Amino acid sequence: MFEDPFDPKSLLARCSCGGDHRAADHGRLTTKAVPSPAGEEGQWNRVVDAAVLRATFPVDAQRRQFLRTVGSATALAALSSVFPLAAAREAFAQGGAPEKKDLKVGFIPITCATPIIMAHPMGFYSKQGLNVEVVKTAGWAVVRDKSLAKEYDAAHMLSPMPLAISLGVGSNPVPWTMPAIENINGQAITLAMKHKDKRNPKDWKGFRFAVPFDYSMHNYLLRYYVAEHGLDPDKDISIRSVPPPEMVANLRADNLDGYLGPDPFNQRAVYDGVGFIHLLTKELWDGHPCCAFAVSKEFASQNPNSYRALLKAIIDATAFASKLDNRKEIAKAIAPQNYLNQPETVLEQILTGTYADGLGGVKKDPNRIDFDPFPWNQFAVWILTQMKRWGQLKGDVDYAKVAADVYLATDTAGMMKEMGLTPPDPSKKTIVVMGKTFDPAKPDEYVKSFAIRRT
Repeated sequence: MFEDPFDPKSLLARCSCGGDHRAADHGRLTTKAVPSPAGEEGQWNRVVDAAVLRATFPVDAQRRQFLRTVGSATALAALSSVFPLAAAREAFAQGGAPEKKDLKVGFIPITCATPIIMAHPMGFYSKQGLNVEVVKTAGWAVVRDKSLAKEYDAAHMLSPMPLAISLGVGSNPVPWTMPAIENINGQAITLAMKHKDKRNPKDWKGFRFAVPFDYSMHNYLLRYYVAEHGLDPDKDISIRSVPPPEMVANLRADNLDGYLGPDPFNQRAVYDGVGFIHLLTKELWDGHPCCAFAVSKEFASQNPNSYRALLKAIIDATAFASKLDNRKEIAKAIAPQNYLNQPETVLEQILTGTYADGLGGVKKDPNRIDFDPFPWNQFAVWILTQMKRWGQLKGDVDYAKVAADVYLATDTAGMMKEMGLTPPDPSKKTIVVMGKTFDPAKPDEYVKSFAIRRT
């Protein structure tokens, strides 16, 4: 399939066995390996070239004789003079036109959604031939419900949400996919200023905490953290879901003692003088996932070209956001009212990692938030163990199958290669949470290893 059609020794009309010989020679010749061209783009260029040359020379022997006579370079120049070969290659690489160009993508106004949001003002969607309306949404339950009702074609979701939707946890089961992580790290535990002398979680009995949603990394990381310090999150503290934009107001009104939430609302509490950053969640698990780009399997299967274009735009935007040098430009792009509606200085502190902690200090951590699209299946398995640990999942769970069905690592890896990016080896991912290494091959043992759990 990927043999060079301009090589006079190559055969385009091969034996049905796939070997590099004619059917008549099958009995006496063995198959030899066909060297593949470098890169996915090179491979697909050969597919296009071969299709054109088959049409030009229906008899393969004539093509080979022609190439031996004039040479491959002359043949390529001659063919290009009468056939737009470069245009054909480009058209094939781009795939078909989007079935649906006018799309709605829901988002929550937090920095975790940076690639999804910035792709609108910075032209990443239009670059893929899409007219995307990014719709600011009040809370995660609303995002889920509007997605299920097909009011949104795709959405910014918390990374556990596609798993919960697919399994029917908290809603009816609907097959969902998550082809791209939006951000890693980027969260924090923020406490009210009155608690600046209570930095030991063992002193938090009776505290009222907020998280953005029951099915969120925020909920699982807060529970993990306090449980490791001997507190039962269902008995010793209270945890309730609060939409992120309402967290600072609730902290100011003394309705909360703290929250494990997304930015910009940790830094905004510092900016407003009502809270301080107790710790960044990367101190619990450096490189943990948070938010994601998600679509229903129905949308992906019925609109494959639109899905492909959306995913390409998101990966492209995520790659741009991953570079620190671009962060100030991004902060300016996503600060306006129709996006995050935040002061640029707040967003710059978060995105650049040089920030005030609320206790008089200035800290520098360039990895406070980062952007990496790869949806590691190991992330999904860890999340499922926490759903199981806290009683959200009942009965047996096929962790590996659910992870592979929802977190589409293969789609993302293929798209990254096509865009000239290098995807990681999907088997090589180490997860360490508060010093404890997670083995994704033994999820049930992991759940049972915790003294504080509901199961």
